[in-house]
Amino acid sequence: MPFRLSFSFLLPALLGAGLLLSSASAAASAQLQGGTDQTAAQLSGQPTKLTNPPRLVQGRTVLPLLEVSALLGQLVSQTPGRIAVGRLVIDPTSLNVTLDAAPQPTGSAALIGDVLYLNARVLADGLNANLSFSDDGRSFSLTALPLGGDPLLPQARFSTDKAVYAPGEKVIYTDYPFDPDGADIVSRKWSNKRDVYFEPGSYTVTLQVTNSRGQVSTPYSRTLTVVGPLMDTPLSYALKYADPGESFPDTLVNTYPLVGTQSMVTAATTLIFSNSPEAPVQSGLLYQDTVSGRARLLAYHLNALSQPARFYTVARNLESRPVEISTERLGETAPTRIEGQLGQVTLLDYFAGSAQQRFTLQPGESVALYASPTLNPGSGVNVLQDITTSGRVELTFAMLEDKLPPSSPVLQQLPYLPADGKHVRGTFPNAVKIIRAQLSSLPARMLIGDGQIDPAILGSDVLSGQSVRLSGNYGVLYDIQIMGTSGVAVALSPRGGLYRGAMNVQDGPISQTVKLPRSGVAITPDKPTLLWRSQSDQLKIDFVPASGSNLPISLVFYQARAPGTLGSLTKTYNP
Repeated sequence: MPFRLSFSFLLPALLGAGLLLSSASAAASAQLQGGTDQTAAQLSGQPTKLTNPPRLVQGRTVLPLLEVSALLGQLVSQTPGRIAVGRLVIDPTSLNVTLDAAPQPTGSAALIGDVLYLNARVLADGLNANLSFSDDGRSFSLTALPLGGDPLLPQARFSTDKAVYAPGEKVIYTDYPFDPDGADIVSRKWSNKRDVYFEPGSYTVTLQVTNSRGQVSTPYSRTLTVVGPLMDTPLSYALKYADPGESFPDTLVNTYPLVGTQSMVTAATTLIFSNSPEAPVQSGLLYQDTVSGRARLLAYHLNALSQPARFYTVARNLESRPVEISTERLGETAPTRIEGQLGQVTLLDYFAGSAQQRFTLQPGESVALYASPTLNPGSGVNVLQDITTSGRVELTFAMLEDKLPPSSPVLQQLPYLPADGKHVRGTFPNAVKIIRAQLSSLPARMLIGDGQIDPAILGSDVLSGQSVRLSGNYGVLYDIQIMGTSGVAVALSPRGGLYRGAMNVQDGPISQTVKLPRSGVAITPDKPTLLWRSQSDQLKIDFVPASGSNLPISLVFYQARAPGTLGSLTKTYNP
């Protein structure tokens, strides 16, 4: 992008002058656009040439001070040992620079040949000018008021695709605010703006904007008229236009029939679950068992020690030969004091699937598969980790005061901490639920975690020898595949209270993790949260109940559009 300014300029005459004022019009701002190491530039939209091109020095753009000041119509005062422009004073010998008498960083000024250059950002600050760069940092735009000019207020502007709408019709807004002096528009404040109005009437929408100088525009308003027959209800509108993670009203959600054709089986993936004691008060072992092959590890603990502590998952080789341990997927949240946040962030991390690690352990050797950051008292950790081992390993979950290392001698001396009687720990051998369903009539629901159609999985606490039931099925992976989904919208309806989590959706070639809900929590059954609009006839959903949230939930299936169409008669422009 070239560099813009608008003034004639002769460097020799400028260098010899004690005072210089550009002949540019005093009424308009000047904008110089150019690039580093380029003499070609633009001055207020007109081609110009720089005698001395901008340079890149130590990663920062520097501009020829006198030449650029003249082009921008700025007064320059030059006396022996002192050059002043705007709020800047420069010593051309020592190259010291002050802004309002405050020293600027070393290197703000530089001599390249016999030409004085100034850091572009420092020059912009000294002239109260607006400076922006291209993405690669090599092109810039510098806009300044002429000498004696007062900054003009930014101007708010917007339009809508029309002035009269039917109730339930989508409104398309296009905003195009501007700043008369070229400053950036940094914020927008809307009043009474909605994407849809369901009640007839007149609605005045107002926009105010703020520029980078902190100046606020006067309000700019348009009045929309809503009249005529209803085009969409809140439900049908949401099925067309809501974004994944957004909630919408549906008072009939609990009356829909269950999905007709459905099968559910479990698969043998071991879940090692550590949640009791949920808040240990001393260093110790939280849970321990042996695994071989594939396993999923889930831990959820708060530090109730009186001092900082760390949580560890430690693996020890029990074989007489080397054993390989691979982490295939890892999600974690730590530290945090907001329990509902732990589960959602961990799932988003887990579905991202970016953590890959591999260890080879010699006989008897141990390694920390996971180590939390330091947890201050009252903060917690949630970690979900899929591993594969090539032999038998012992897994130990431990909370240790910060100074203790997770070494075998330390772990062997620590006690097993007793369960708290409120939360669950244990080993669960069938931690994958495979659900296959065929949609027919819609809308319809699929219940998950209700305890009857989808019972809690069973396991054992090997430390106490007791059988345990995992209410909430935390850590269980639901492998859900739905057929007949072309044109279908899927939503999550909470049934057991607060829910905040994530699901991974595969729709043809598209694979996407969706945050549910986008903000806040889902808590009301008749306000489901949109998960996805399917484009293909087969939808795959991976779901793990989020720690800190509640089951059961319903997956609700709606007919959002006719199968095989592409959302006809919907407005898709999003400026």
